[in-house]
Amino acid sequence: MTVYELIKDAIQHKKIITADFKGFYREMCPHHLGTKNGKYNCLFYQFGGFSSSGLSSDPFKNWRCIPIDLLQNVQVIEGNWHTAGNHTRPSTCIDDTHFIVDF
Repeated sequence: MTVYELIKDAIQHKKIITADFKGFYREMCPHHLGTKNGKYNCLFYQFGGFSSSGLSSDPFKNWRCIPIDLLQNVQVIEGNWHTAGNHTRPSTCIDDTHFIVDF
C-alpha cells in the first residue's frame, strides 16, 4: 500500500498512524486528506510521540498539517481514536478534499 492508501484506510476506519516526520516519531489520528496546490496533505491530530514544538497540554493546539510525501516509516495501528473539540473548524491546509473522517 502507498502512504496515501494507508492514510485513507486509517481515516475510513478511525485508526492511528505512526510515522516519522522531520526526525520525530509521532502518533496521530488522520482527519482530513486531500491536496493543496496539487500536493497531498493530511490534517492529523497528534496525541503522542514528539515534534519540534512539543505536544501542548491544550488539546486544541495539537493539530498538524503534514505533506504526506515527507512521512517516513508509516504504519497503521489499532488503538483509541483521538481528536479535539475543535475538529469541525475549516482546514486551511487542504483545498481539495479526498477523504474526511466521519463523526
